[in-house]
Amino acid sequence: MILTERQTDRGLLITVCDPDVLGETFEEGSISLEVTEEFYGGDRVDTETAVEALKRASIANLVGTESVELAIEEGFVEEGNVLEVEQTLHAQYLRL
Repeated sequence: MILTERQTDRGLLITVCDPDVLGETFEEGSISLEVTEEFYGGDRVDTETAVEALKRASIANLVGTESVELAIEEGFVEEGNVLEVEQTLHAQYLRL
């Protein structure tokens, strides 16, 4: 997985994506999801590191089957709130 951490006005923003989706664009109907290096590019990490980062996140954006399924398994995202866009998964969450 590829992870980035950014401090924002709304807290810690975490992005996690599968390596194979970085640089790709997924489209389905009116939805277009561009997985840019600028926003999602970062460090390759293992699942444990990704989970620890998600625990600290105020906001998270996740793209890719492996990344989103991990977030579901760890209780960060409910499966019913996941978008399937073309051949990948996308989820976001905001911790209040």
